[in-house]
Amino acid sequence: MKKYLLLLGFGLPLLGEAVDPPPVTRPRQTSGDTAVQPAWEESLTVTVGPTGADVMGSDQRAIQAAVDHVARLGGGTVRLLAGTYRLRNAVRLQSGVSLVGSGEDTRLIKEPSVSSPLAVDSDWYDQEITLQQPGGFRLGDGVCLRVKESKTGREIVIKRTLVARSGNRFKLDRPLRENVWQMNNATVSTLFPLVSGEEIADLRIEHLTLDGNREQNAELDGNYAGCIFLQDCNRVAIRHIRALNNHGDGISWQICHDVTVEDSVSEGHSGLGLHPGSGSQRTVIRRNVLRNNQIGLFFCWGVKNGLAENNLIEGNRVGISIGHRDTDNLITGNTIKGSREQGVLFRPERGPDFAGHRNQIIGNTFTDNGPEGGAVIDIQGGTESITLRDNTFVDTRGGLSRQAVKAGPGTKQITVEHNHLEGVQP
Repeated sequence: MKKYLLLLGFGLPLLGEAVDPPPVTRPRQTSGDTAVQPAWEESLTVTVGPTGADVMGSDQRAIQAAVDHVARLGGGTVRLLAGTYRLRNAVRLQSGVSLVGSGEDTRLIKEPSVSSPLAVDSDWYDQEITLQQPGGFRLGDGVCLRVKESKTGREIVIKRTLVARSGNRFKLDRPLRENVWQMNNATVSTLFPLVSGEEIADLRIEHLTLDGNREQNAELDGNYAGCIFLQDCNRVAIRHIRALNNHGDGISWQICHDVTVEDSVSEGHSGLGLHPGSGSQRTVIRRNVLRNNQIGLFFCWGVKNGLAENNLIEGNRVGISIGHRDTDNLITGNTIKGSREQGVLFRPERGPDFAGHRNQIIGNTFTDNGPEGGAVIDIQGGTESITLRDNTFVDTRGGLSRQAVKAGPGTKQITVEHNHLEGVQP
């Protein structure tokens, strides 16, 4: 025999079988180990506020100074005291640094945006721009440069900071790395996320009110911004956040793994309430309110093995949208109500290879979703292996012209069972 018991009768594994390592019961802080650490009773905390704080101020400069200081010392917490903080650039988070406010009394609001066309072309190797209308732009501002290539129609979006100035010429913090030409209608606007992080890990964002000031700002979509915007991040906890009134998305995270969003509100955005973005794995979205957005919860491309549980998703154009290779997600215990179009939409894609398969919609309540003649759950394209079980569909608006579940051409293995219907057709 190739396999044999090492000690007969002691239940030890056969030779060659996989064995789990022993659990860590006495952790020590070891150089480079961020996965297992002691539960320290105290950690470094730096306060920021208009008065009576370690760092005094009420804009992004004071907050950023505290974040950078705590990061340099190895991590900890930046605690924002009650007050209104007016931002002209994003607060850029760093690994191991948590940003914690004092609840609704800690309010970060985006200043009104200004825009200008370019006065001079800038090439991809340049690190400066020249504006036709420089009034309203200040050093330290976060800016967004946008240009549409005339040949391909591709929109190029570049986020930078203004760091030096001579008249209407501004130096950028980093080179452009794209051609920004007048012939392609290049513009510059003071647009940015309020709180942002790129290529960082192990942080918390908690107890803050973030106001995007939608009425006084131009639009910047959730692939680049939001009240919170994260790119290529790991192990992030977002809790007790009020993300309000952004001309774009509320909270967006792109290619981010093990992100948890809990007990938060995201409402009044021109874009998406929550946007787990391309490639994001193992997202947990729990006990949130997503209200009055274009789409409440938008699964982007390749969002997999996520959980959306016990959320209130209300008054959006579409409640939940699932599409391009968004597979193996569980949506359970949610209340989806008042969606003007679908409560849940499985988007049409480029065929079965691109669709959102093996998702489960279990134990949710759907109330007054969809227009006359529409469907509460609309499964389009080549979507396969969807389970719809133990859901409640209610419509109090009268008539029976709304369908609970519609499975379009090309869909397969759609399991619909043990659902309860009131005022809605099967």
